[in-house]
Amino acid sequence: MIVIRAYDGQRVGVLGMGRSGLAAAAALQAGGATPICWDDGEAGRAGAAEAGFEVEDLTRERVWQDMAALIVSPGIPHLYPAPHKAVERAMAAGVPVDNDVGLFFREMTDWEPGLDDDGDGDPLVICVTGSNGKSTTSALIHHILRENRRMAQLGGNIGLGVLALEYPSSRDVIVLELSSYQTDLARRLAPDIAVFLNLSDDHLDRHAGRGGYFMAKQRLFTIGAPDHAVIGVDEPEGRYLRDRIGETTEKLICISTGAVPGNGWSVSMKKAFLVERQGGKQVASIDLREAPALRGAHNGQNACAAYAACRLAGLGPKQIEAGLYGFGGLPHRLERIAQIGGVTYVNDSKATNADAAEKALLAYDNIRWIAGGEPKAGGIASLVPLLDRVKKTYLIGAAQADFAATLGDAPYAKCDTLEAAVALAASETEAGDTVLLAPACASFDQFASFEARGEAFRDLVERLEKEA
Repeated sequence: MIVIRAYDGQRVGVLGMGRSGLAAAAALQAGGATPICWDDGEAGRAGAAEAGFEVEDLTRERVWQDMAALIVSPGIPHLYPAPHKAVERAMAAGVPVDNDVGLFFREMTDWEPGLDDDGDGDPLVICVTGSNGKSTTSALIHHILRENRRMAQLGGNIGLGVLALEYPSSRDVIVLELSSYQTDLARRLAPDIAVFLNLSDDHLDRHAGRGGYFMAKQRLFTIGAPDHAVIGVDEPEGRYLRDRIGETTEKLICISTGAVPGNGWSVSMKKAFLVERQGGKQVASIDLREAPALRGAHNGQNACAAYAACRLAGLGPKQIEAGLYGFGGLPHRLERIAQIGGVTYVNDSKATNADAAEKALLAYDNIRWIAGGEPKAGGIASLVPLLDRVKKTYLIGAAQADFAATLGDAPYAKCDTLEAAVALAASETEAGDTVLLAPACASFDQFASFEARGEAFRDLVERLEKEA
């Protein structure tokens, strides 16, 4: 684990006993602190007690008299739409509020050479943020590095919590996927290479609108002041960010799903080819048709971002190309589950908003689209122009009525459940169709997570495959 030494001998509150909270408590305890843990759920409190941590109600005022800090898990609101009561108590008492990412960077930047390493220098830290594609890009960077025999770890918003990673040596690379919840609250951010992919409306309640959401992402580049940056410039926010940090960043690579104007360092898509340019000249070109796990324009952007980050990490074009071709993809992201009777079944349960679902719809033709769940602001109105790619939509969950109204005269069926939607879609398919789960919704009306929804879809398709 990443041992946190900053609070040796002090009491530190830890709010939320999920993956990141338990790892934070363990890291603080290993560094000599006494973590005081709390979770609103009985199961979370029981898990903390079973792990040997002190459990106390952090919403009570008396707890804060001698507390050194409060560490908050990502899913817990610290400001909007309303701060958690424990966060209110901490701030009223003047106790610093932080998260596991802030603790990580504090430990890395306060590193004393010789404690855990040979003193040759700090590890290289690559951080990836954006609305869509963070997980795939982070995993792809990690894969390429490992394929080239670089010692690399992957964590943050994917896989292990950041403090559950092994304490790195100076030769290691740490790849972190960071959500807006994590970048917004971290008191310290210090990536060596920071990647911004894109921005679309999401989590707006937690950030009081799109502007607050972008500001949370932007902190990785302004507060973080990375030496090197990769910026997606397909949205106005990315172009603004490029303008703001251009003179303060040692090396900047702009990425795009189309051409990048100017003679700066860029990585972009030209039809199915990833193209690197420097000084107006083409340096490398990679045919992504040879990388089946990177299908679709959005995965072109992910590949451009990973390529650029690995170039900044010191790899050459040919080294990166081999890694791109060998990438197997991630579960629940355009994951091809099976082909049954000429019909392809694709799990994109991670498409939890309209922007992500749009990218999935653009990747296929003759689609039988399974959509719905817990709706998000804006619904699927932005997807109406893509309905000519959809043969029929199969609606599930709480969003059914709203989505049906948006679909209008386009063919659809209200199925209520995922099981019913898969069964009906399968019964109506023809060879050449794609049954695509791209819900454009959160999962929490019927499933614990998008992963649980995707696993349920996989189970249903595998059942169909056995019966075929």
